[in-house]
Amino acid sequence: MSILPIEHNVEIWIFRSSHKINIMTGGYIKSEKINSYAVVEFFNEQHNSLHSGLLKKLAETITTLGKDDSIKCILLRSGGDRTFCAGANFDEMRAIDSIEKGREFFWGFGSVINAMKNCPKLIVGRVQGKAVGGGVGIVSACDIAFATKYAGIRLSELSISIGPFVIEPAVSRKIGLSGFSELTLKPKEWKDAFWAKNKGLYSEVFETTELLDQGVETYLNDMGSYNQNSISEIKKTLWNGTEHWEQIMKERAAVSGKLVLDLEF
Repeated sequence: MSILPIEHNVEIWIFRSSHKINIMTGGYIKSEKINSYAVVEFFNEQHNSLHSGLLKKLAETITTLGKDDSIKCILLRSGGDRTFCAGANFDEMRAIDSIEKGREFFWGFGSVINAMKNCPKLIVGRVQGKAVGGGVGIVSACDIAFATKYAGIRLSELSISIGPFVIEPAVSRKIGLSGFSELTLKPKEWKDAFWAKNKGLYSEVFETTELLDQGVETYLNDMGSYNQNSISEIKKTLWNGTEHWEQIMKERAAVSGKLVLDLEF
């Protein structure tokens, strides 16, 4: 069965704009079970940037699926064909007016990353386009990720006077401290998908989205034939030593929450 599109037997959470707080809160989270795996898709028309509502529901969805004995792995993808994830939603960021609100906002990415690392299911990333900031963090938290040649990456935070503090543990774990340093200290520079593959962020890079989906579907079907207990034990091994991440990320979210108050958008 094809992984595209998500159409039937789907759970969908749709977020609409809220005039009360004067920020865009649009977008959706979809989830669907297909054979032995689940597909989770997020979307926001603002280049798949993620606001707190989407982040919270994404973390909850991954946690819930992690408890489902009928699935062996989770495919994480985004809607659209140009950008995988543009990171933090700027409309919501502009509305932050206190350290506490800032901390809660930036912890949203930490909550998703922690849900992904704590999930006993293998999480497979499908990266069809560019990833920026928190989007790079989410890709880094996937157990394995496949991409197209258009899936360049960038950590742009320093260019707006903040930093990728919350996502650092996940990114450094995946591409090393030197790779993280290069991305962070060159915030205006895009690294292409092949650079990301060489650093270990992507397992494979495909020429087209069609080839990407074929490769992902083959991989998911293969994983469906493997023993779930073995997969879960391997995942524990892969994430050994990350038990302290939640506390670190919450502390760093507070740092970002303080810095964001000084920004002029």
